[in-house]
Amino acid sequence: MDDLKSLIREVPDFPKEGILFYDVTTLLKDVQGLGEVLKRLTEPFEGLDIHKVIGIESRGFIFAPTVAQRIGAGFVPVRKPGKLPAGTISASYDLEYGQDELEIHKDAINVGENVLIIDDLIATGGTAAATVELVRRLGGNVIAAAFLVELEFLNGRQKLDGVDIFSILQY
Repeated sequence: MDDLKSLIREVPDFPKEGILFYDVTTLLKDVQGLGEVLKRLTEPFEGLDIHKVIGIESRGFIFAPTVAQRIGAGFVPVRKPGKLPAGTISASYDLEYGQDELEIHKDAINVGENVLIIDDLIATGGTAAATVELVRRLGGNVIAAAFLVELEFLNGRQKLDGVDIFSILQY
């Protein structure tokens, strides 16, 4: 784990003063580090009956399609408002300075489908909780949510009550 952590750049005071930003782009450019992350994000879900893997905008898009292909599932993007071309449903979530929103295509998940949600990081859990809400509103079953990084001190897991959480690195 420390080897992967050593590949993540820590950027103080980004995007604002007092925040320590974990920049995963330095890990992504390392072929062995990227391979290890994809392996660790895939293995726990192999052999499960997962129909769709959701990637949350934007860094979830880096991991989710590969995991989906490896476990024999489809990929579904969840995006910021106005980015998807067909009919959507949306869910809002709180930020420390206001609210934001995510959207999914209305036809992205069929009733009864099993879904895995993937993103690069879980902090306060707002985006992941909004994504869980979207899946459930479409009739899908959230099997788990997986993250490269979990900021445990922000208690994001608490917003995902009833969802199995998997994270590779914890801070």
